[in-house]
Amino acid sequence: QVGFIDAELTCSGSISGVGNPRLRSRMQPMCYDWGGSSVVHVLVEQSGFLSCPLFSHPAVYNYSSTQSTGHNLFWYRVLEGQDLEQPITKRYKERLSKDRDRLWLQPANANDTGQYICMIRNKTSCSKIAMRLTVLRPEDVTHGNSCAPAVAVPVTHEVIPFQKGKILDCPDAQEATKMADSLPTVTWKCDQFPIRSPERQVKGLSLQVHIMTEFFQGLYFCTVQYQRRGRALTFTRVINVSAISKQPFNTILLILHIPTKDYVFNVKQDEEARLVCTALFPYLNTPWEMWWTIDGKTVEQFNDPRFSKTARLKEDYGDRTEQSVLIIQDFQRDDLNREFNCSVKNGWGNMTLRANLKLEVSLPSLELGCGLGVTLFLMLLLFIIYHVFWLELLLLYRSWFGTDERHTDDKEFDVYISYARNTEEEQFVLSTLRSVLENDLGYSVCIFDRDSLPGGIVFASTLMQWQSESTGPYSPGASET
Repeated sequence: QVGFIDAELTCSGSISGVGNPRLRSRMQPMCYDWGGSSVVHVLVEQSGFLSCPLFSHPAVYNYSSTQSTGHNLFWYRVLEGQDLEQPITKRYKERLSKDRDRLWLQPANANDTGQYICMIRNKTSCSKIAMRLTVLRPEDVTHGNSCAPAVAVPVTHEVIPFQKGKILDCPDAQEATKMADSLPTVTWKCDQFPIRSPERQVKGLSLQVHIMTEFFQGLYFCTVQYQRRGRALTFTRVINVSAISKQPFNTILLILHIPTKDYVFNVKQDEEARLVCTALFPYLNTPWEMWWTIDGKTVEQFNDPRFSKTARLKEDYGDRTEQSVLIIQDFQRDDLNREFNCSVKNGWGNMTLRANLKLEVSLPSLELGCGLGVTLFLMLLLFIIYHVFWLELLLLYRSWFGTDERHTDDKEFDVYISYARNTEEEQFVLSTLRSVLENDLGYSVCIFDRDSLPGGIVFASTLMQWQSESTGPYSPGASET
């Protein structure tokens, strides 16, 4: 009788999740919780699905292998505002159905928003992971074109080489075929416009592009319509189609433009040095890397604040040109002994080249600038002095360095002076200039009216006396003189 009760309690606990915890712990293994996964979005009144994230890494969990080892996949959900985990059983089969590792909602409604849990379990092991489902309205979905259909799932990407063709399959259309009562139909649009050009043709559920051109790039919307259990269902997917310049090669696709073996970077001491590495990655659908090493260490591992790097990427129809710049602050002579290498890598190979450095001898620009400035200032000062005191400088030069040619040049006078007939100039010539030239400098001075014309001085004195008598009052003493 006790054994019957234990069996009844165990069966009840495995189905409803209630009962004695000690009895359940003896019969069921501890379930490993992987935590939470990503958020899934579905449009209201459209079909959508949840994929169990435990199968996203086939090396860890594979659906076929788990079935062969006796594992079963169970789904639970915790609706918005609730804490109870509700198992998804056959009573939800009108809208919720399981297909391998997916849980389909056909269609989704606003009440489906919440947390969903997928669990893999057998008698000896158990693993579970949670994800969140958000059911959106069409007006909640943001996209660049207001006339384009609303899409909640992420965009898929496809590339087609120029002048080549490719068949585009609408995502998840084949899965809908398995659940539909009849063959689904697919409507294709490119950026809200129907497909009409002969270079693109709809064939069944797919779209065939015969000859790829630049004009055919853009977002392609495919809307799948099908019937399931008498209900019309639909969902929309979007594909971003891009053109590439050439067909991918199965070779080492790495081209380092700079540095090359013969390229030399000129650097200056105590200044910033910039080592530029430019590489071309022709299109290849694999990850790529580009990095600098200093004495075998990356910039992050070297951990020196003087060293930093920047990167810039340019894409041209699938081909990527990346430029990585190694910046060295306050470059020192000891840095010439370091080994700077630029390395690139993609799915087909790798390449490394060393940067050759040459120290430039900087010109003494400060000293040259100061010297040139002082020279120009002195030249300007001498020009001003000469322009103002040229006569004095000439006389001074002749007095110091000139030769006495009075006995050999057959000249009676050294200086000839002529002046206008007014009192001011005559006073200056006779009193000041003559005294300086004759007494101070030792020149023989010839005043034209005094020394060249006979009686010139007497005539000048008489004329001046007559002018003073005719304009001033009469003086008897003056007439006697």
